[in-house]
Amino acid sequence: MGTVALAIICSILMLIGLLGVVLPLLPGIPLAWLGLFIYAIGTGFDRISIATVVIFFVLTALALTLDLAAPMLGARKYKASKWGVLGAFLGFTVGIFVLGPWGIILGPLAGALLGELLAGKRVTQALRSALGTFVGFVAGTLFKIILILVMAGFFIASLF
Repeated sequence: MGTVALAIICSILMLIGLLGVVLPLLPGIPLAWLGLFIYAIGTGFDRISIATVVIFFVLTALALTLDLAAPMLGARKYKASKWGVLGAFLGFTVGIFVLGPWGIILGPLAGALLGELLAGKRVTQALRSALGTFVGFVAGTLFKIILILVMAGFFIASLF
């Protein structure tokens, strides 16, 4: 396969990956990494090294882990109880299926709020914990966007 075709495939996968950061049904980071990997292997690792591909693979795995953990870590930082952290996780899981893309944001918020209220916390503290889940979500999303943009930067630099 020619270098131009590989570059087009990589570009398409990275763009879809960027969309996948905000669309829950698309595995954004893995698609972007796959594009980089296909390009690297297709060019015999001459333009993008094996080490670069491995480093981005590790960062991809980290991003996937962070994607699940960030809302719960945010809730914990804002002094959420175990019920609040569990609520954030369950809210995220249920929210995706019930509310679609909005469930990614609203699910953990609602779950943490309900969990904190069930734990007997006052509404103001429950709202703080719910805010923590949102902060965690935003931090995780920013990390994923930056990671894809850095991958894209390596890809673009390899073209020249």
